[in-house]
Amino acid sequence: MKPTDFSKHLTDFLSKYMSGEKGASANTIKSYRDTFMLFLEFCRDAQNQQIEKLTLSFITMEIMVQFLNWLEGSRGSSHSSRNVRLAAIRSFFRYLQYKCPDNMNEWQRILSIPVKRTEKPLINYLSVDGMRLVLAEPDTATQAGRRDLALLALMYDSGARVQEIIDLKPSMIRLELPCIVKLIGKGRKARIVPLLEEQVKHLKIYMKENRLLEPYANEYPLFMNRKREKLTRMGVGYILEKYVAAARQKNPALIPDKISCHGIRHSSAMHMLQAGVNLVYIRDILGHSSIQVTEVYARADSKQKREAIENAYTDLTPTGTPSWHQNDDLLQWLKNFNR
Repeated sequence: MKPTDFSKHLTDFLSKYMSGEKGASANTIKSYRDTFMLFLEFCRDAQNQQIEKLTLSFITMEIMVQFLNWLEGSRGSSHSSRNVRLAAIRSFFRYLQYKCPDNMNEWQRILSIPVKRTEKPLINYLSVDGMRLVLAEPDTATQAGRRDLALLALMYDSGARVQEIIDLKPSMIRLELPCIVKLIGKGRKARIVPLLEEQVKHLKIYMKENRLLEPYANEYPLFMNRKREKLTRMGVGYILEKYVAAARQKNPALIPDKISCHGIRHSSAMHMLQAGVNLVYIRDILGHSSIQVTEVYARADSKQKREAIENAYTDLTPTGTPSWHQNDDLLQWLKNFNR
């Protein structure tokens, strides 16, 4: 069967444009692929379309709006998930504007579909004492415990995303002064994050024990499971949850009900902010695209807000016992107040 224009352009978009021209990460490509798998399911089940005969002429703004509504109604997707799918759709139709401009008007109509407003969740992070409690949980008498401590300590010290951590190789770590770690973030953008010598002591022990300091191990995964395979996101999440649960049993007040790998990144950012580190430096350490993204931590830091208010506060109330307590002349006291 001859391929349709839709199948050809979608294949080229995912396999050539996203990875080659745009340089998108494997996770982004997978997310976009999943979006169009859902779209094909919608066309088949809700629109009675034969997938192998689906063409671009069928796809309109109205169809795309129905698809997004189907995600929320039939599949129970949240507004945030809907917006993620819409981002993939927009990327594809921006691509089509150049590859298939004959139907430019329809592509621009699809691109005009608005995102839905979502409630911004509160940033979930650990206090300094909470983070210290979690890092005290791994049993350093065992090899697995030493690996886990090195892993969690590096996640916190570098403020890295979980994918950045599991993609690390020994060649991306410098243990000599000045100590640094090279992280590859979103869009395959590299950044250098400084590490203090005191911070890397657990990492040095772990790397030496596992012979990761040898030249032949430069391109090995930095953190591996028992099969000496690269850890997965799920694997790192399991390791973190194990120690978070143990810490919660010891002191529930210090450990939130939910704390994810990204919560460790949030904790690192909040602690830097509370220590007085400039937002610009925090932006660069976290690998944010703009300072506006990093400002979410300043908005979330109630402690810093309270201290700022306290520092700016001028006490305008009179000291001592108000005279009207003694002579009941409240009206006269109010007239003289703050003069």
